[in-house]
Amino acid sequence: ALTEEPSKGQRPLKRTHENKHESRSIRLNNNIITDLTGLHTVITHFLAEPLQLAWLDLSFNDITHIDPVLCELGELRVLYLHGNCISNLSEVDRLAKLPFLHTITLHGNVIEGDKDYRRRVIFALAKVKAVDFSAVTPQERRMANIWSHHNGCCKFKIKNRQ
Repeated sequence: ALTEEPSKGQRPLKRTHENKHESRSIRLNNNIITDLTGLHTVITHFLAEPLQLAWLDLSFNDITHIDPVLCELGELRVLYLHGNCISNLSEVDRLAKLPFLHTITLHGNVIEGDKDYRRRVIFALAKVKAVDFSAVTPQERRMANIWSHHNGCCKFKIKNRQ
């Protein structure tokens, strides 16, 4: 996979003298990815500044778990995981370590069928502003906090939840 050239988009990608892309985003959607082993290697291979990755599209793959490697992407702001096979809602909690994550998609996974799906995601990800392409309202944020206290999901301290 590392020998393939990324598909061309609407705008040409700028490259460094090392032939790496000057981009803060990477699309790995629709690739039948089952796990994220080697993700760091892929990102480092293609991007000039891999630690600055802000937008990652892993949608429409066969990912079953939210791998802790995602939590190493400290600048990540947008994460698309929709259309995968994630079945354990508590795995979303791992993403709470991402301080700048404001947009996430998880619809089309098994977890979407859980009646508390959206509330759990909103509570676990304190700074998220959009879930599944839908804005998080202040009322949803309040209801998620109330739900968490009622259901004993108080693993996280509530700090500045807006």
